[in-house]
Amino acid sequence: MHNKLAIEGGTPAKTTPEPPMLPGAWEIGEAEKKAILEVLDEKILFRYYGSPNRKSRVQEFEERFSAHIGAKHALAVNSGTSSLIAGLVGAGIGPGDEVIVPAYTFVASPAAVIAAKAIPVIAEVDSSLTLDPNDFERKITKYTKAVMPVHMRGTPCDMDRITNIAKKHGIKIIEDVAQSCGASYKGKPLGTFGDVGCFSLQMYKVITSGEGGVVVTDNSDIYDKARMYHDAAVRFWGKDTGMAIFPGVNFRMSELAGALALVQLSKLEDLLARMRENKRRIKSQIEPKKGLEFRKIYDEKGEAGLSLVMFMPNSEIAKQVAAALQKEGIGAGTIYNQGIPDRHIYTSWVEILSKTPDVQKGCPFTCAFYKGNVEYSPDMCPQTLDYLGRAIHLNVSPLLSPEDCDAIAFGINKVMTAML
Repeated sequence: MHNKLAIEGGTPAKTTPEPPMLPGAWEIGEAEKKAILEVLDEKILFRYYGSPNRKSRVQEFEERFSAHIGAKHALAVNSGTSSLIAGLVGAGIGPGDEVIVPAYTFVASPAAVIAAKAIPVIAEVDSSLTLDPNDFERKITKYTKAVMPVHMRGTPCDMDRITNIAKKHGIKIIEDVAQSCGASYKGKPLGTFGDVGCFSLQMYKVITSGEGGVVVTDNSDIYDKARMYHDAAVRFWGKDTGMAIFPGVNFRMSELAGALALVQLSKLEDLLARMRENKRRIKSQIEPKKGLEFRKIYDEKGEAGLSLVMFMPNSEIAKQVAAALQKEGIGAGTIYNQGIPDRHIYTSWVEILSKTPDVQKGCPFTCAFYKGNVEYSPDMCPQTLDYLGRAIHLNVSPLLSPEDCDAIAFGINKVMTAML
């Protein structure tokens, strides 16, 4: 029944609307409204205003987040990008240093490295679409000071190998957990493997405060430096923990964002459980087919479950399959189409590849501290482009019903049977 492809005039496998992939944002309800109104009623929007005995919403969020993730310190900031920059500066990364980043990540990852006045070195991803440990090790030079594994689209990197390589070469690990808040690797929360873990609370993320981010670390020195950097006046507001004094910026989180983040944090595990169950239900029904390969997942139990990625034999088949799935009512798409800019793929990072950050007059690339010779080109990561070009991506929303999941699996089987 219904086996004629919708793209050929058949009945679509799924007829319900595709839910938005904004997990935390679409959970906003009375609790969030109440929390925001309480802050407005108090008229205290700045974390350090008011009685010394008053605990700010931001401080309370930091305490609960660090306990939830299992890190000694958490520092709330105003964006995920801010968390990366503060984390890098806190870890002592700066002029003359190289930081290895994957070729598939949001442009904020390499941009944050440049903002910290260091040099991003772009490395391949493997079939997990996260940093390829082999290419990470190949890209290490005497100038490499850190690596930034990015747990992309809810999936953990191979943290065993990345951690071992980093230790072997004395390289710091700055984890980018923006897209995988709450996920884990072999039972250990992401963000706690490296020297620093950096999270985003932007609207597209698992939980959200609209904009926002968090830096976590067990290292008190890194925490103090990140804290000093994120607020130029921090030593005047709160307890001085003996931190090094240097000029900072203003990445502070507002009380409104803190109140929202507190409520959203209480919903994190439920969101993860629903996405994981929806993905399990869809994937378990997809029939094996020659030419169909799933994205490698280094820890299926720990992943956030927010996406399903399948590889086709080549990019042309991937485009045809994606078009057919869309006609079946399934929100699928290819990841890499040449000519279509994507902020997550290195070929679109013109501002990085051209080495022309105008506002800094060529720095950090022309900085006298930098003795290396990083080179970029659009074809520098062919393995990454091959995987991304053959990939079919589906969001797995927590709002999908069991019937939606069954219809998606049915539609995938229908299309794969006809086209592979």
